[in-house]
Amino acid sequence: MQTVIENVTAASHVIQQAVAPVFLLTGIGAILSVLTGRLGRVVDRFRVLNEKYDAAKQVLAEQPEYAKAIHELYILQCRAEWVHWAITLSTLSLLFVALVIGILFLGSAISWDLSWLVSPLFILAMLTLVLSLGCFLREITLSKHTFELPNNKNRVLKPFSKKD
Repeated sequence: MQTVIENVTAASHVIQQAVAPVFLLTGIGAILSVLTGRLGRVVDRFRVLNEKYDAAKQVLAEQPEYAKAIHELYILQCRAEWVHWAITLSTLSLLFVALVIGILFLGSAISWDLSWLVSPLFILAMLTLVLSLGCFLREITLSKHTFELPNNKNRVLKPFSKKD
């Protein structure tokens, strides 16, 4: 009976240790959802511009709209690459966190001290998550270059007001 209680106590201790990484999995999953949504929008916009200007390349090559579209296509390509890296690094972070959780339970099940492996994996998970968020920030910076305000210097932007 004593061994059963000790096993239950050990299992509950491992579950307590695994709770934080499980919440981390949820958070990274939410980030991945945002990233895949952004990648989908980039791909859709790229397709629209590519279809619109690819067929009439020779006719529109001299027009300023064509040059703007080509510039936007280049920015969209860069954005897609940054989002791709953010998704890849977030996925690696998820993998490392999942390995941490698995190793916590495996170590408890076979009564081995695998803490020497848990710490480096968790550090790798955090490092890849930070790098992923850095890529995400770079993609956000690039996304603001796809729109421009008119160059009219006399134009004053008015703040929003409540309508009664």
